[in-house]
Amino acid sequence: MSRKMVALYLPGGGDPMSEFLSTVYPWLKAVHIISVISWMAGMLYLPRLFVYHCTAEPGSALSETLKVMESRLQRVIMTPAMAVTWLFGLLLLASPMIDISEHWLQVKLVLVIAMSVIHETMARWRRDFAADVNQRSQRFYRIANEVPTLLMIGIVILVITKPF
Repeated sequence: MSRKMVALYLPGGGDPMSEFLSTVYPWLKAVHIISVISWMAGMLYLPRLFVYHCTAEPGSALSETLKVMESRLQRVIMTPAMAVTWLFGLLLLASPMIDISEHWLQVKLVLVIAMSVIHETMARWRRDFAADVNQRSQRFYRIANEVPTLLMIGIVILVITKPF
């Protein structure tokens, strides 16, 4: 919908896009939270699959099944959910309901960027498994599995408590 069309539907003399974003803010927030949940489900499950994949003999039926599971998890759930999380998060930031100068929000954004870096790192690990060239241990992936959890805890605490 163009800004001109939005202006036709919204009363008042403010910026039509800001008014529109204020009006749909609860829906933006709902979709953002749903996509975060979906993204986190994948971020917590993929390293667990890597733990199991470490024990599978390259070329075995189990290894090939795990490759399919890992690929689908990343392509069908994680990456689209991350994209929707970012899209709706940026729309929320553009709304007049959010004050980007708040320090808690700035720290949250840094943690979300870190989560995105971990996402891309996991994608690289998945490609290593797909090519049967993984060199990391089960222990490594068990520890790596905790990183998204710690980031998620930090993000949720910042959003709920807004400590600074």
